[in-house]
Order: sequence, then C-alpha cells, then structure tokens
Amino acid sequence: MNWRNTPDRYGAASMLMHWLMLLLIAAVYACMELRDNFPKGSDMREDLKTWHYMLGLCVLLLVACRLVLRFTSVAPRIEPSPSKWQNNFASAMHLALYGLMIGLPILGWLILSAKGSVVPFFGLELPHLISESKSNADWIKEIHETGATVGYFLISLHAAAGLFHHYFVKDDTLRRMLP
Repeated sequence: MNWRNTPDRYGAASMLMHWLMLLLIAAVYACMELRDNFPKGSDMREDLKTWHYMLGLCVLLLVACRLVLRFTSVAPRIEPSPSKWQNNFASAMHLALYGLMIGLPILGWLILSAKGSVVPFFGLELPHLISESKSNADWIKEIHETGATVGYFLISLHAAAGLFHHYFVKDDTLRRMLP
C-alpha cells in the first residue's frame, strides 16, 4: 500500500489520519459524556474534563496535519462518478467537518482562557488566548456546546453517506478509505 494518495484510492497516511481522527473525536466526546456519571468536584470528573481539553487540542494539531496532507495530495476519484449535486454536498460536508475540527478546539481554548483556567496539554500550560471574562466564557461555551451537538449530526451524516454509497449506490466512496 502506498503512503501517498493515488488517483484511485487514498494512501496509508490519509487513511491513518482519517481513522485516527475518528478515534480521537470519539474520545473527546466520550470524556464529556462520561463525566456526568461522576459527582461534581470528584477526581474522576476533573480528570475526564482535563482529558477532554487535551484530546481536543490534539484534534486541532491533527487537523492541521490533515490539511497539509489534503492540499499536497491528489484526491482519488470516485467510480462511478457521482452527480454534481452529490459532489457539492460532499464538499460542503467536508468543509463543515473541518470547521468543527478547527473551531471546537479553539472555542474550548477560548473558554478556558476566559475562565482564567489552566489550559493543560500533556504537562504543559498553554497561554491564554483572551483575557479573563465570565460573560465571554459563558457565550463562548454556548457556541462550543451547540457546535458539539451539530458535530454529532454531521459525523452521523458523514458515516451514513459512506454506507449509503457503499451499499446502495455501489460506488467506491467507502472502499477508497479502507485498507
């Protein structure tokens, strides 16, 4: 298997980035969903929140790598070729997903900054992006949480589209991303 994309299929680097991003995003979501199972102020709840922050920042790093790879590689064609509206919809979906993968971690960083909290990253403390302000923290948190909810929908739609193409359209959309 090639590390680089070819005109017919994604290379190992793109596949690795795609599936690693899925696992990372699932872990980010899991940390916040699981924290509610523990009492406020408990060590486990605080640990899950810290992991949420750190893994969210990992999403930001990985998406930067993905974008470099995306803009320096050929995108494999889909056989048989989808209609123009499907291509447009897929482009809009990818743009929205990249927007979430970039926007949500930055919003999270802004929330911690506005709260005056430590921005942890595997033993490092990252600098604050904005000055402390409870009102800013509150409205940024609302946007972050709304974006995360939209993320559930977009990720589900992305997965459903891949399965739809594989089982109903019977093109190679999904196969191109599988090892």
